[in-house]
Amino acid sequence: MIFQDNVIKEYLKNVYFFTGTPCGGKTTISRELAKRHNLLVYDIDEQFENHQKISNAMYQPAMNKVFKDADEFFGRTVEEYKQWLIDNTREQLDFVLLDLIRLSQNQIVLCDCHMTVEQADILTEPSRVVFLIKEPSNLVDDYCNRPDHQGFRDFINSASDAEKAKAVCSATLKSLNEKSYEFIKNSDYFWLERTENSTVDDTVRKVEQHLGLTKKVFNMDSLEMKKVDRNSELVDKLLDFVAHFSWEDVKEHTLRMIHNWEFTDWETMFVAMVDGQIVGMTSIMKTDYYPLPEIYPWISSVFVSEGYRGHRISEKLIDYANEYAKANGFDRTYIPSEHVGLYEKYGYRYIQDIVNYGNGTDRLYVKELK
Repeated sequence: MIFQDNVIKEYLKNVYFFTGTPCGGKTTISRELAKRHNLLVYDIDEQFENHQKISNAMYQPAMNKVFKDADEFFGRTVEEYKQWLIDNTREQLDFVLLDLIRLSQNQIVLCDCHMTVEQADILTEPSRVVFLIKEPSNLVDDYCNRPDHQGFRDFINSASDAEKAKAVCSATLKSLNEKSYEFIKNSDYFWLERTENSTVDDTVRKVEQHLGLTKKVFNMDSLEMKKVDRNSELVDKLLDFVAHFSWEDVKEHTLRMIHNWEFTDWETMFVAMVDGQIVGMTSIMKTDYYPLPEIYPWISSVFVSEGYRGHRISEKLIDYANEYAKANGFDRTYIPSEHVGLYEKYGYRYIQDIVNYGNGTDRLYVKELK
């Protein structure tokens, strides 16, 4: 099956790609941005083993090539080693794209990846790509000295001639990246070069500006949580907010529910407001996208506008909804998610995996209301 480029671009519109040359800083910067803005990082290197397990040697031969030891791995010629790296990246790309489409439908995802300018032209837009580069010489020393690359350092040092192995690796990385390095610098894409004077804070600030991730400056005392009542002034404001937000997967459904007020009994929606404008929302429901009528109430549709993320507004919305649930006689609430480590920060604990109506598997979280 072949998908046209415009289709791929549309489904990846919530993905920001961090690419470039080795040791350019893409891992450091993407993770610092994720921490500051409460975003998800998808690292393709971390996913390689998972993709390898579901790959097929007929269709992904490079991903399934086995080396008996470091001597065999680094004993190849520079051209053989370079082609193997290129083939691995190409074969893994299908798995990566499908993961990103699934993960990014209702949230921004920062993808730490290996993408060329040519691939960026096909898969995304210049406004969603950051090229972080470093002059491609002696890359192997920088690579091996990183704490998160201890496994690779141990592997290369296990070669019978470790210095020769490092020389082959360094020559391969230089050959693979020196043309890309110059091509990136002469392209119209946003790029930053890492030097001895580069700092994380300065680089993050520049990347934030490029991606439009700069936070809105506002007084936290002006932040209000409100329950939305039927036929109230807030209904019209909420309809306008949903009509213009970026969560396309739920937009049509949510607009219909609010417009027709398809809420019964204690079901309702809540909003976070700054200076009279809605900046976030959530809801409390009897059912969610799961055939589990015995489980309720669900905290659902948690969303905060991009410019207001990083201020823990999602947590405040969930807390407000939980206070409402407690006032209505409930001693617990449930949240479904495909992520690990997010809702645990808000006091939820994992119970079990659940299957939704689309036959996908999510994680079910519960919080006891004290």
